[in-house]
Amino acid sequence: MASDQEEDEFLGFSDDEGDGTNSDSDYDDDEATQNAVSEVNAHQIGDFEQNQQLPDLNEVGQEYAQECEVGPQHTSGISDNHSVPFLFDLNMPTQQEFPPSPIHQTETEQNHHKPRTPRINNELRLEILLFLLLRKEKHSDELIHGTNRQAVIKFGYTRKTIRLIWQRALAHKAAMDSYFYDSKYHNCGRKRIQVTYESIASIAMGDRTTIIDLARMLNLSPTTVWRMVKRKQIKPHSSPLNPGISEECKMARMKWVLGLLMDYSIPNDPTYYIMYDFIHINEKWFYLTQKSQRVYLANNEPFPHRKGKSRTKIPKFMFMAAVARPRWGQDGQCEWDGKLGIFPFTDAVAAKRTSKNRVKGTIETKPIKSVNQIATRAMLINYLIPAIKEKWPPHEGERVIYIIQDNAKAHILQNDQEWQQHYKQDGFTLILTQQPANSPDCNILDLGFFRSIQSLMHKKMPKTVEDLSGAVTEAYNELHAKTLSNVWMSLQYVGNEILKHKGDNDYQLPHNKKKILEDEGNLPEQVKAPRWAVNECKQLVDEWRANQ
Repeated sequence: MASDQEEDEFLGFSDDEGDGTNSDSDYDDDEATQNAVSEVNAHQIGDFEQNQQLPDLNEVGQEYAQECEVGPQHTSGISDNHSVPFLFDLNMPTQQEFPPSPIHQTETEQNHHKPRTPRINNELRLEILLFLLLRKEKHSDELIHGTNRQAVIKFGYTRKTIRLIWQRALAHKAAMDSYFYDSKYHNCGRKRIQVTYESIASIAMGDRTTIIDLARMLNLSPTTVWRMVKRKQIKPHSSPLNPGISEECKMARMKWVLGLLMDYSIPNDPTYYIMYDFIHINEKWFYLTQKSQRVYLANNEPFPHRKGKSRTKIPKFMFMAAVARPRWGQDGQCEWDGKLGIFPFTDAVAAKRTSKNRVKGTIETKPIKSVNQIATRAMLINYLIPAIKEKWPPHEGERVIYIIQDNAKAHILQNDQEWQQHYKQDGFTLILTQQPANSPDCNILDLGFFRSIQSLMHKKMPKTVEDLSGAVTEAYNELHAKTLSNVWMSLQYVGNEILKHKGDNDYQLPHNKKKILEDEGNLPEQVKAPRWAVNECKQLVDEWRANQ
């Protein structure tokens, strides 16, 4: 039989590893090895004698960690079987366990979600071709060196795309003796559904009040109709209820607009007055809250619950507002905002009896029971005239100011006896003027300024009637002067529409891109009226006067 040593060698065990049992020769070899290592270590460490015991590295590491106030997490990786310094962490992950770098992740995600280069339309294709033709050799079809690189930098497309455009143009020139730049990509894919004008106009108005109803009548899906609305193939419209206009009222409206034109500018170049001497006044009810208030809530936010005694009994105040045209300097800065004030028709009344809300004698704000000529006259004399004298820009000499109001019965006229005692004060001459009947579009406040104030006021959400008065005043003061100036510009454009429609109100409110004109520096203070409309309206007014 083979010896134990031969059997170990056959099984793959060496003398150092063994089969789990140590022979006498193994012990002898281990002792010799340990003595040799001890001699070497003692020889290398000069501070220790030959027979002195070497320090335990684990103990040294723990002592050093205590001196440096290092937590136990730094020494937890040291095992009992391996005496290594504490600086080595045996629990460190291997290279395969390290997470990928966030930089590489970001680059990968960016490359994965990189947006596609937009398809070249025919206009841009023509621009690229013209750019290449301007950099072509005179007597050949070769491009000047570096042209493709310049095109890539300028247009942001690859060399291959630029080269394909040039090669296609050359091939078409060789065949048809003309350069080709058109592309037929828009002829690819599913064709859009076309809806004719007659197919929509033939449907009754009541059958196309919603997208679903219109889609059902056109035999299309609601999504298809909605896309047509987004592409402006179908135009949504909210039809307001306008006041009726009689023939007499049409003539009055035409005369009113013609009176706003400078006399010396007619008929060659009709232009509106600059309207710096006009003041528009009007009254409006402001309610404490709306019947329906739209807000946006968070996902789990509770719905707000509003309460009131009755929808028809919402507290309200009437206010009188007065505005003039703002003044702007040469540098575009506002010199005067044109706001003369907004005044409530209210009284401060002492409470007659004690209630759970207040004690007897508490001063409360109550609306005036009836807004009549007495109330409006007092408002003009006690509030408007002092505001004009206080806020009007400085001027020299006598100043004639026209106060424009509607034809409400509560308004007084210029020949009012008490008004005649106050209309001339401190160099001001105030003339009360009535605008045409049934013409809210001829008043600055009704034309858009009141709506702007109301939208700002409801954002403040007042809770009491005292808060309502303050909210309306704050909204009036916060509204930017540019908004008021734009409404004055709109008044002149509305005058043009009145002339074009012969005094009727059958027109859409014009939008003349005032913001774009202002950014370009082309926004005029005085709008010109169409000459043909002015001449036709003057002729109609003269004929009407002759027949009276």
